[in-house]
Amino acid sequence: MTSALRSYGLSLPDYPWEAMAPYIARAAEHPGGVANLSIGTPVDATPEVVQEALRAAANAPGYPTVHGTAGLREAIAAWFERRRGVPGLDPQAIMPTVGSKELVAWLPFLLGLKPGDVVVRPTVAYPTYDIGATFAGAEHIAADDLDELDAATRARVRLVWVNSPANPTGSVRDAESLRRIVRQARELGAVVASDECYAELGWGEWDVQRGGAPVPSILDPQVAEGSHQGLLAVYSLSKQSNLAGYRAAFVAGDPAIMANLVNSRKHAGMIVPYPVQEAMRVALGDDAHVLAQKDIYRGRRERIVPALERFGLTIHDSRAGLYLWATAGEATWVTVARLADRGIVVGPGVFYGDAGNGFIRVALTANDERIDAAASRLAEGP
Repeated sequence: MTSALRSYGLSLPDYPWEAMAPYIARAAEHPGGVANLSIGTPVDATPEVVQEALRAAANAPGYPTVHGTAGLREAIAAWFERRRGVPGLDPQAIMPTVGSKELVAWLPFLLGLKPGDVVVRPTVAYPTYDIGATFAGAEHIAADDLDELDAATRARVRLVWVNSPANPTGSVRDAESLRRIVRQARELGAVVASDECYAELGWGEWDVQRGGAPVPSILDPQVAEGSHQGLLAVYSLSKQSNLAGYRAAFVAGDPAIMANLVNSRKHAGMIVPYPVQEAMRVALGDDAHVLAQKDIYRGRRERIVPALERFGLTIHDSRAGLYLWATAGEATWVTVARLADRGIVVGPGVFYGDAGNGFIRVALTANDERIDAAASRLAEGP
């Protein structure tokens, strides 16, 4: 019998990390075991104050709200003022999301983008920005400044992604750079969505605890120039609070866009569970655990950086976040293989666009013992 069914399913590229399997297997042969510095998943404990908030909210028989509880949205607004330099944010213009990756993937579709529209993302970037454009049927283009685009392409730009601090490069846009992007996008009537989830993890000139300046938000008054129209800030607690397993994130900004997003997500049932909302509320009110976790990452960073440099790697950008963006002046996969021979797994720069060729991404999200093991192996002779 001939089936009348057509082929179903989306036509998407293979998930890139599958290509790492042979290198992980190669690293596993090291007698000291694998030091996996490739994936940015937290390994340290979720703070007890947050775990207790989750337990206290566990009796949740009713449906939670898509828009989030008033208490959570007020906590987010207070956090934006206290930690991100954004005063007076209206809690109505805030919404929790099921992690930030789902928002990145679905935002072009939820904004109503269509074939012919253009989504601009950074030259070196997390691949989900492109996948989100694909879901909407829109075109994705890599550029770090809208002046890089020809006039015909610029006219079709509807969404501009900013990622500062950036994954994987760790680059940071200052207020002047962000303001330029905002002005360019507003001239076109485009939305700017800023993925800011590493903002608390600045280093060097951006390390607030060591006398540096705070990483600016797209909603900062210096950037937004009096209005959040067309602007969205996306944030996640996965990194600063070790809540990756909770899928705890939020978006804030343009009140009109937010109202539409809330309505659309109601129809789709895209809801953060109530216990997670309560855990987020408590986490955002407790700065102490964030600073303690940053100290842990700072220590790991200070131990692994000189080891990587002794191995012959040059570190670029890496001014904030949980990654080191490095090159040995050779093809990405050659460096990945050489490190795998020492039992060290890193992220290939080619996963983040053509401009990432020749680079690797080294994550600080391994425990202290594995960081020290990697540093020791990097110091060994060839």
